Amino acid sequence: MKKMIRAAALLAAAAAVSLPAAAQFAKAEDAINYRQSAFAVLGHHFGRLGAMANGKMPYDAAVAAADGDVIAAVSALPFTGFVPGTEKGHGTKVRPQAWKELPKVKEMEQKMITEVGKVSVAAKSGNLDQLKAAFGPASQTCKACHDNYRAR
Repeated sequence: MKKMIRAAALLAAAAAVSLPAAAQFAKAEDAINYRQSAFAVLGHHFGRLGAMANGKMPYDAAVAAADGDVIAAVSALPFTGFVPGTEKGHGTKVRPQAWKELPKVKEMEQKMITEVGKVSVAAKSGNLDQLKAAFGPASQTCKACHDNYRAR
């Protein structure tokens, strides 16, 4: 388990370091794959924190802290993959209206990154009550974007 957490943290750190290089993609499919992969990593670690916060999984301070590091590093990455030409195809679930409302999407992105940062801090505090308090508002930022811009 510890090796998996370390590997995920290293992957997240490598992805964060490579962010400027990932800003340009050779093909639209590459950007979509990048975006979806980053959301998958974020969702996995955020979901595990949510399971702890909601009592569906035993609270483990070390796992929570590691997941907090990952979500802090990964939260901004998916949005690099929202580039022209990635509006449809290649399994994207982004609704067309997202492209018409990019300034609003960018605002939602910033709010999500801020709230996920708070979850990260709470996750590293070793205090389950702090994690619970931070998780709800962060999950609402995810839900708001999914409700508005993700196809079901």
